[in-house]
Amino acid sequence: MPLTGQSPYFGFGGHRPPLQKTSTPLRKSDKLRSVHNRLGRLDRIYVRAPIYFLTACTAQRRPLLAKQDVHGAFIRFAKQGPAHGVWIGAYVLMPDHLHAFVALDAERVNLSALMKSLKNVLSKELRERGVAPPHWQKGFFDHLLRSQESAGEKWKYVRENPVRAGLVAHSNEWTYLGEIFALDYRVERL
Repeated sequence: MPLTGQSPYFGFGGHRPPLQKTSTPLRKSDKLRSVHNRLGRLDRIYVRAPIYFLTACTAQRRPLLAKQDVHGAFIRFAKQGPAHGVWIGAYVLMPDHLHAFVALDAERVNLSALMKSLKNVLSKELRERGVAPPHWQKGFFDHLLRSQESAGEKWKYVRENPVRAGLVAHSNEWTYLGEIFALDYRVERL
């Protein structure tokens, strides 16, 4: 998965982003299974600019997104992200949903504000094309990536979406996927 890149802090201009504390409670079965692996581990880890896997779907799953003008609007939005504390990495625009890997500076923006802005920008493009609203389902799905391996597994699965949907024979033929900023998963234990 191409989630590593030139800058060790993916677009933060060489400055380390603020630490963000995440704590995920373990299920009972996980606790029993992981008891022997926990020596030397902390219950909380500190993730420097965590990477989120985001999914948003169109209203009534209408095929609105896999269009050149929508793709262009998405890329323009993503390239402006660092000015607002957002770095969009790998992404796939499917006809009726989008997937994106995102890092953000939580002191400047939150996931809800990011998704509201993204949906508004893409809706504006759709309205300019004469596509009547509603364009989006309410809400979105987010998943905090826990390791570089999970990021790689997610990307491998996501980039094959156009193939599984029968839209192309090979994922590299799908026009509406790419990577805006190279993201790198980093964990610091304090």
